[in-house]
This record gives sequence, structure tokens and C-alpha cells, in this order.
Amino acid sequence: MSNIPPPPDFIIIGAMKCGTSTLYEQLAAQPGFFMTTPKEPNFFSDDDIFSRGMSWYNALFESAAAGDVKGEASTHYTKLSTHPHAAERLHEALPDVKLIYLMRHPVDRLVSHYIHEWTMGAVTNEIDDVANAGSAFVDYGLYSRQLTPYLERYGSNNILPMFLERMNEAPGEELARAASFLEYERPVRWCDDLGPQNVSKDRIRRFPLYDLLVESAPATALRRAVAPRALRDFIKGKLQMRDRPTLSSDAQQRVERIFNEDLLQLGDMLGVKLTCANFKEAVRGRSLDWPLRT
Repeated sequence: MSNIPPPPDFIIIGAMKCGTSTLYEQLAAQPGFFMTTPKEPNFFSDDDIFSRGMSWYNALFESAAAGDVKGEASTHYTKLSTHPHAAERLHEALPDVKLIYLMRHPVDRLVSHYIHEWTMGAVTNEIDDVANAGSAFVDYGLYSRQLTPYLERYGSNNILPMFLERMNEAPGEELARAASFLEYERPVRWCDDLGPQNVSKDRIRRFPLYDLLVESAPATALRRAVAPRALRDFIKGKLQMRDRPTLSSDAQQRVERIFNEDLLQLGDMLGVKLTCANFKEAVRGRSLDWPLRT
């Protein structure tokens, strides 16, 4: 009798900064769902993690109860310009797994991505400087390009397209839609008390020794003991991005031209016209799905 845990039933493959953390938490809150810790194993994308082998990956699911719907959520799987082998590796190992792909207005995604990298201390350039063809900030929002390798391997029957704007508009309906796609037969309930997850606007910019000086319990206790609240708030304010960055008019037009070419392809896949101009209206009002599943 094999002791190898059964493979996952589904994977949320992205896109980054499109609500994957929120969907992960909402599914994890439902009875009969098992979601991995960590949320993002990034096994099939990151070479160093992939080298650990399938036994390491399978072990992530060994705590699942019999009958649980098992999943993980790794946005690196749709960062194909950075991790080009993810789709190939995933399909070779898990040819029958179901996939969920979340999207949002690509310019909003780019801005949120920039805020994320700024808070992590990974980018110091102005936002206009990273809004160029070929940059990860743009590439990760080219949704049809990211989806194509998965559609070619899995077919549309096994991939559920979702949109953050629609999930915000009708959260319960979208959660039920995801559960139905995963053949989960019990009722689901959107948990309002969880709130939005992984919100960039609340982050503090990282710096060397951040974890030691900010996150550690001794450092927190010391700050509260010796630094007045006003001083702590002043320092925190210096490390926070107070205002959401905006693209200049030229940069906005530049990226919209790039995104519109990709949205034309995505719209053809979904049977609806999509552009940056009509994106939010088109995806918010109703759930979009592949018109001809294969």
C-alpha cells in the first residue's frame, strides 16, 4: 500500500496581485478544503524548489483528510517570462489537475505589482521607468500570453477564468462558481471577516535587517518602551507609501497599447470585446467563461 499523498485537485496559478490570496483564504475557510502551507510553494516554477523533487511537493498535502479538495496557489506559475518551464513541468507531473486563473485590469495590476516590489525594497525606480514592454510589470499582466501554454496543455475545460473586479462585486457567487468548477458539492459561504488579503497599501518598505529590527518581538517591545507613539508613527510614515503611484499620461498610453493587443486575444478567447477602456465594465457585470470549452 502506497504512503504517497494523493496529488492536489486544483492549483490557483495567478495572476500576481489579482486576488489569489483572498481566494486562497476563502477556499481554506470552507469545510472540506485543504490548502497548502505555504500558500505559494512555487514548486513547478522555481528551479531550486523544483530540484527538491515530487516527494517534497506531495508531502505538502499529507495532512489533508480523506475526501478533502486539495489545492495550492502559486502565482509564479504564470510568470512565464521569468519561469518559462512552469507549464511544461506542471502538466508532466499533474496532467489532470484543475487550474484557476485570476485577472484584473492590467494597469491596476501593474501599479499594485510596483507597490509590492517597492515595499519589498526590490525596486527604487519611478513607476514610469518600469512600465515598458518586456518588463515583468507588463509581462505578468499579458493574460492571454500567460494562459496560452496552459490552454494548449489542459484545454479550457480544466481552467477557470476569474476576475478580481467580479469577485469584489459578487463575492458569494464567484466563490460558489469556483467551488462548482472544483466539483465541491457542499454549500459555500463567503467569510466577510477575513477581509481582503495581501493588501499592498498597508505595507512598510523593507530594508536590511528589517525582520530583526521591525518584526521581531524583542524589537517591538523595545520600541514601545523607549520611543513615544508620535515618534514611532513618524518613522513608520517615512517607510510607507502614502499615496498610490500613478503613471504619467505618456506611460499610461504606452502600456495601454501593449495591454490592448493582449486583451484583444483574451477577449477572443472569452467571446467578448476587451480593452483597457471597457475592461472593468465588461468583467464586473457578469462572470466570463470560455464560450466553447474543449
